[in-house]
Amino acid sequence: MLFNKKALATFVTCALAATTSFSTLAATTLKLSHNQDRNHPVHKSMQYMADKVKEYTDGEVRIRIYPNGQLGTQRESMELLQNGALHIAKSNASELEAFEPAYGAFNIPYIFRDRDHYYRAMEGEVGEKILEASYDKGFIGLTYYDAGARSFYANKEIKTPADLAGLKIRVQPSPTAVEMIKMMGGSPTPLSYGELYTALQQGVVDGAENNETALTTARHGEVAKIFSMDEHTMIPDVLVISSKVWDELSADEQQAMKKAAKESMAFHKDLWTEMTVESIEKAKSSMDVKFVAVEKQPFVDAVKPMHDAALQNPAIADYVRGIDALVSTN
Repeated sequence: MLFNKKALATFVTCALAATTSFSTLAATTLKLSHNQDRNHPVHKSMQYMADKVKEYTDGEVRIRIYPNGQLGTQRESMELLQNGALHIAKSNASELEAFEPAYGAFNIPYIFRDRDHYYRAMEGEVGEKILEASYDKGFIGLTYYDAGARSFYANKEIKTPADLAGLKIRVQPSPTAVEMIKMMGGSPTPLSYGELYTALQQGVVDGAENNETALTTARHGEVAKIFSMDEHTMIPDVLVISSKVWDELSADEQQAMKKAAKESMAFHKDLWTEMTVESIEKAKSSMDVKFVAVEKQPFVDAVKPMHDAALQNPAIADYVRGIDALVSTN
């Protein structure tokens, strides 16, 4: 059954009210929406956080998780959160750019040199400032979850930008992602993730860009047999909470929430590493996916104007400089 946005908001509001009314006097129950299944590392990491929040608040704050997009898509969840019909949601920096420009800093291709640089940014002052930047937009970030490095997959090798010529590449609905594909020479095609398998199968798009786990969890390895490891972006998932809900928590509850969220990010790091290794092995052995090494410099050169432009963009320039400053000199 399909709902329009107004109907969906009404449904979610009623559902949340029905499950919270009886427990209001005993505890604060916060509803968290995300679009992954219960076996995904991000769900397990959020469950870890929920358990810690309950522990650190002596049961006064509890988080109930709704996986598999039960309460709407990521974008719908963000809209519900902004209008007060939802408490917490998992999105990612790519989609959040449309709600808060600061997240665009994470979306710039090749802004991160490696995974260590990526974590220094997420765990450091610049990452925290980005999480806090959206307070006036109706939400703030609690923590980041590693979503790996995004590379191209299709039924041909993509080893240079020239290989993208004439190819329709699915991207997330992010202005930065669209611009990146254009500068690399491809044709960007924003498309819902849930529609991508069929789009690849039917040739609506020629390829996509994501991390290795998409090959197995979404079965994209069945319809795209070559994964070209250019690792153009490292875009984190982001856990966000309604500003209104945040303000209603006591200072101690806020501290407990942030502590639990930070610990869940560290918990997630190990889970993500394990899942990535398992996904690569499964894609190779069960799906006959070929993994291709890529010389990154031609791709870096193709999108360098995006980095230069970001340094002139007042909405994200300070964040970009902060991330650049964290590059290791070792």
